[in-house]
Amino acid sequence: MNDLWWASWVLAAFGIATMFFAGQRKWWAWCIGIITETLWIGYSIVTEQYGFIVAALAYMVVYFKNTISWKKIDAYEA
Repeated sequence: MNDLWWASWVLAAFGIATMFFAGQRKWWAWCIGIITETLWIGYSIVTEQYGFIVAALAYMVVYFKNTISWKKIDAYEA
């Protein structure tokens, strides 16, 4: 078993936290997601599971766009 067996569980927990806070309409939830996807890229390189990089980059684009959109909405409503 790989010494990093626990890392995917931690990263999954951060991903769940992203969705939880996004469901509460927190614009900064997407920032947690961006950080998490950056960590997924590192994980994929270390474990040589390079397919995760494509998915992580796609998620990062969506999270970045959502951060900008939700921040603008939050500023408008304030």
